[in-house]
Amino acid sequence: MTSSFVPQALRASRLLAFILLVPILLAGMLPGRAYAVEPVKISRDDTALDLTATTEIYTGRGEAFQVSTAPGTDGIVRRIEVRATSDEHQGDWAVFALANVSDEQIDRVIVAPHFRLVQSKLFWPDLGSKRIISITPSEGFALDREPSEEADVFSITLNPGTVVTFVAELATPDLPQIYLWEPDAYKDTVNAFTLYRGIVLGIAGLLAVFLTILFVVKGTSMLPATAALAWAVLGYICVDFGFLSKLISITAGDERIWRAGTEVFLAAGLVVFLFTYLNLNRWHAHLAYATLAWILGLGLLFGVAIYDPPIASGIARLSFALTATVGIVLIAYLGFNRYDRAILLVPAWALILVWLFGAWLTVTGQLNNDIIQPALGGGLVLIVLLIGFTVMQHAFAGGAYSQGLFSDLERQSLALTGSGDTVWDWDVARDRVVTIPDISIQLGLAPGVMHGPARNWLPRLHPDDRDRFRATLDVLLEHRKGRLNHQFRVRAEDGHYHWLSIRARPVLGANGEIIRCVGTIIDITEQRNSVDRLLQDALHDNLTGLPNRQVFLDRLQSILSLTGSSDTVRPTVLTIDIDRYKQVNDALGIAAGDNILIALTRRLRRLLKPQDTLARLAGDQFGLILMSERDPAKVADFADAVSKAIMVPINFGGREIILTASIGLVSWVDQQEDAAGLLNDAELAMYRAKKAGGNRVEPFRPAFRTFGADRLQIETDLRRAIERKELSLVYQPIVRLKDAEIAGFEALMRWDHPKRGNISPAEFIPIAEASDLINQLGLFAFDKAASDLMDWQLQTGELPVFVSVNLSSAQLLNNELYNDVRAALARTRCEPQKIKLELTESVVMENPEQARLILNKLRDVGLGLALDDFGTGHSSLSYLTRFPFDTIKIDKALVRDGSDKRTVLLRSVISMARELEMQVVAEGIESEEDAIELGNMGCEFGQSYIFGPPIGYDSVLRLLKERFPLMKRA
Repeated sequence: MTSSFVPQALRASRLLAFILLVPILLAGMLPGRAYAVEPVKISRDDTALDLTATTEIYTGRGEAFQVSTAPGTDGIVRRIEVRATSDEHQGDWAVFALANVSDEQIDRVIVAPHFRLVQSKLFWPDLGSKRIISITPSEGFALDREPSEEADVFSITLNPGTVVTFVAELATPDLPQIYLWEPDAYKDTVNAFTLYRGIVLGIAGLLAVFLTILFVVKGTSMLPATAALAWAVLGYICVDFGFLSKLISITAGDERIWRAGTEVFLAAGLVVFLFTYLNLNRWHAHLAYATLAWILGLGLLFGVAIYDPPIASGIARLSFALTATVGIVLIAYLGFNRYDRAILLVPAWALILVWLFGAWLTVTGQLNNDIIQPALGGGLVLIVLLIGFTVMQHAFAGGAYSQGLFSDLERQSLALTGSGDTVWDWDVARDRVVTIPDISIQLGLAPGVMHGPARNWLPRLHPDDRDRFRATLDVLLEHRKGRLNHQFRVRAEDGHYHWLSIRARPVLGANGEIIRCVGTIIDITEQRNSVDRLLQDALHDNLTGLPNRQVFLDRLQSILSLTGSSDTVRPTVLTIDIDRYKQVNDALGIAAGDNILIALTRRLRRLLKPQDTLARLAGDQFGLILMSERDPAKVADFADAVSKAIMVPINFGGREIILTASIGLVSWVDQQEDAAGLLNDAELAMYRAKKAGGNRVEPFRPAFRTFGADRLQIETDLRRAIERKELSLVYQPIVRLKDAEIAGFEALMRWDHPKRGNISPAEFIPIAEASDLINQLGLFAFDKAASDLMDWQLQTGELPVFVSVNLSSAQLLNNELYNDVRAALARTRCEPQKIKLELTESVVMENPEQARLILNKLRDVGLGLALDDFGTGHSSLSYLTRFPFDTIKIDKALVRDGSDKRTVLLRSVISMARELEMQVVAEGIESEEDAIELGNMGCEFGQSYIFGPPIGYDSVLRLLKERFPLMKRA
């Protein structure tokens, strides 16, 4: 009976306990309530227990927190409620339970460190703070706090066989670590770490002071950078080891700011040291700018650290890692280039990389013991110690003065190597010249040919330079002062002469005599050739090599200045204009036209004597100063010989070309006549010959000046036409062939004369080019086209169209063109990409060197450049590579060509342009079939009367509003 009753009673009691526990368990599952925790069993032998994993964190639970206690020895789970005791509390709680399984009373301390580097994270790191405000046990009173500046420490006493649940009121939701220590063991551990930290701090402080003293004594740039890094490390470990709080009174929040600030200081110190020690400013100026920007950015982080320490600290940690990575690249590169400083820095930088790897493992939580944080602090001191030894090795190697001298020589050597100059060293005592590197190789000679006595250079010098070279050296040796600055020509192995420039200075010995002459020698052949070409192009015609109009007038004026003092000086001026040259040029192309001019130049030169002058005044117009004949009959015979020489047939491409010329002739008779007036009279006579049908010689008569008066009147009216607003622009549409949509317009100038009506551009443009008006007209056209384009955009919205403006040769050769264009763009606020400048091959070839320079500058501004009339002249591919054209306009003569080869030529030109990434515009399209065919070939744009004639400003505006309705503004 008794034996059966006991099990039944036991089952009944368990059932009753279950029934009582169900409401409690259900209550624990409600919001704002916490489950019972599993107690951690402790005994007297447990010195230190990590409670972090068994501690449960509850965030955002408010000021009142209810929790179920761990089951006691009787197995009953109770409910307790804890209320916040401080304003610092944000509703975060921590719960853990302890069970004393021994039969004795146990005293322990609960420790929660304010800061742990372990698992503090790389970005937005946890920089520490007060963790626990108070701890309330399920039995008894709140725990007593022990004094500590580095952790929250609470003492507890556990009775034998008791199970106590503890509720911690948290100041922050993060609780990196919580330990249960035996009191004496905790004190021993703190004392041990205190001793270690004191030793490390002492070494760091002594090292910082020592490096600072060295800087004061030696003064080299490496020492202050190293001292700054040492002070940064000292500041960091002062905060990390808790030494700063012993010097000044700081709160937990202030400690976060100090910690972030020292990390920023440490990152900046490493950047400054790397830049200064490797002397990076001498390798490239951009490195100095990048480093300065980097340091300024880190400097701004000091301000960020005050308002948001985690952000500042995260960026500083990233900067430290990035500096170490950049340092690897720089040390490797400079080390392979045998830079001694980089090689000596390898051990210290390897230690930095090991430290950085350990720090990364720590902040990510892969290393989590308590020793790693102070060990990393000691590692920083060890790094600075090793860097200090490296820097001192440089500081004491030869003294400060020799170190500074070495740096200067090193900089000079690097500058000389970077400039590409050759060292020229003449040992006067031994009479031996040496060049480094050997200039003989540059001249195609055998190595060492140009080395040896200075007299060995004389046979290689140009005959005109030998005496000057010898005299220059003799004067230098005689006066024993001055500088050698000499340019001369040296013959290379291939027979060509190279221009060389020597710049050197003498070195005097103890006796005052020159013992050495050292300097540089450079090849300036390309510069001299460029200057010669520019001078040649400025004074001579590029095609024929003849003097240009300005030189012709200058020579004529010089001759006229002698007429009063000598009866034998009686010049005759002839102007020669080739009849129907334009038609020949249009039919055969510019290449044929240029060859014809060259052939005519040779023929005319054969008729001249040394005292005569032939010049090319304009495209197909020549000028001739005849000094060898004074008799009127012989002058007439000479003019007739010129006419017959021009009429001799010219064979070109299997065709026979016969040309005639209109020749104007005037002899000097008036002492008051100047060169310009004499040439003008000759041109008037030539124009009268051309008006009479050409192929004749016309002597000048004063009555011809009435003919010139018309040109003078047009020039006068043209000067006032802009002010009177008689000049205007019309615009011919340029369309895309694939959809016939408007792509742009070509601006064409019109002149509505108040008396003569509309004057053709073919009549007034040549007059403008012959005077100084063409630049004014060209600037007007550019400014007006850009202004009209901006007005259209203001009234319709942004437009996908461009405007092309023609450029004359006089404008291209004007040095102010670039500045005028930039000023017009700024004045109209027009985008440069929407303006194209059109010019022909003949315009470019009048002065190719200057044209290339100016076109490159215009292209850099953003303007488009189009090669007009392509396919009728030279059509040289060199133009497309030498000059920065982005568009070619195929001339209408090629588009309308009815020959069988037309399609092949067009397809080749378009294909070539597309390969060169150039746009193609076809002019003079006559039918829709031609437009479709050109579009299928790849031609992008077309310009012709079938797409529309030139129209005025208002008509363009209406057209744009119709074609681009979606562009209109609301």
